Amino acid sequence: MPRRAATTWPIRPTVRYARHLAEALRLETVGGIIMLAATLAALVWANSPWSAAYTRLQHLEISPPWLDLGHMDLQHWASGGLLAVFFFIAGVELREELTYGELRNPRDAALPVIAACAGVALPALIFLAVSAGEPGAARGWAVPTATDIAFALAVLAVTFSSCPAPLRAFLLTLAVVDDLIAITIIAVFYTERLEWVPLLAGVALIAVYGALQLAGVRTPWVYVPLAVLAWYFVHKSGIHATVAGVALGMLTSPKENSDPDRPTNAERADHVLRPISAGVCVPLFAFLSAGVTLNGAALHDVAADRIALGVIAGLVIGKFVGVLGGAWAAVRFGLATLGEELHWREIAGVAMLAGVGFTVSLLIGGLAYTDPAQFERVTTAVLIASLLASAGATVVFRRRVRTRARAAAASPD
Repeated sequence: MPRRAATTWPIRPTVRYARHLAEALRLETVGGIIMLAATLAALVWANSPWSAAYTRLQHLEISPPWLDLGHMDLQHWASGGLLAVFFFIAGVELREELTYGELRNPRDAALPVIAACAGVALPALIFLAVSAGEPGAARGWAVPTATDIAFALAVLAVTFSSCPAPLRAFLLTLAVVDDLIAITIIAVFYTERLEWVPLLAGVALIAVYGALQLAGVRTPWVYVPLAVLAWYFVHKSGIHATVAGVALGMLTSPKENSDPDRPTNAERADHVLRPISAGVCVPLFAFLSAGVTLNGAALHDVAADRIALGVIAGLVIGKFVGVLGGAWAAVRFGLATLGEELHWREIAGVAMLAGVGFTVSLLIGGLAYTDPAQFERVTTAVLIASLLASAGATVVFRRRVRTRARAAAASPD
């Protein structure tokens, strides 16, 4: 039997998926800009004479006794509640990719999937190598493995506004696979206790949600209470509540109906919740998490902390080499080829941009390190790495802009 030819990437998307992709990219890009503004506001406040007020806001407890959720301050609500919406959208995105997008055919998905997997494995190994011997360091091996799609798309939009659409699609697909791996890591490696009764209740509610989706039920008045209760019981079980978000998102039906103008359940949920996630939930999480001290002493502590250095090396070096090396391996071993619309230097820029690890890296950092001082150093390291990755990608993309401009000027009309 003749060997099937390697898939040329990018793959021609379905009309429905192309429409969804354009809307998702637009909203995530705007959300990334809002998140950047929220991050800068947090840093300014945390380094102002009123920094104590910022700390009090972070640790303001809102945990009614009747909810029985323990001590939940605003930081915990942001990471466990607001990011559940973010991961719900990630679940919807993954289901969309598996049904209509680049992941619908495993062989066609080889390029971004292999790049994403290598871009998770290598940063973790680099982190472990740099931080080896530090007490408790190994708990943070997953911190440098995640890519923040909103932040990355915002940088891409500002520095390479004329970039080909397939490059944005490659980055989005890479980030979707990255998010799936991240939520699996959180569920498997960062669950310290497990309460079976709440877990079974949460699983049952998620199953009912999925069954209603399969049955074609459309009213949100059924789904919203189910989703909130599922989140509550998964949180009570000891598993991070964002896992409930991604499970519910993946079960939201993308099945089309006879009327092409009638949105599917997945499209309706995405249309309503993606702006809330990108414009409210993630920026608020960033605002409540990114406010760290950036004076000389604090930066010296980061430079002397091998855990923080491991995070920086993992995100800046590990992500770049892993993503670019994974993409090269997929092409080298005949699993994919690059189409004329993509260039290796642009793939290298995206690989560098993958080191922007912000949202999920901070989430995992908070789960891995409960000591406030260590978490602050890790947060600072994530911010430094994201800045370095953004700067490196900006240099690559600006050069590509000039190269494309010269090529366009030289080509005959």
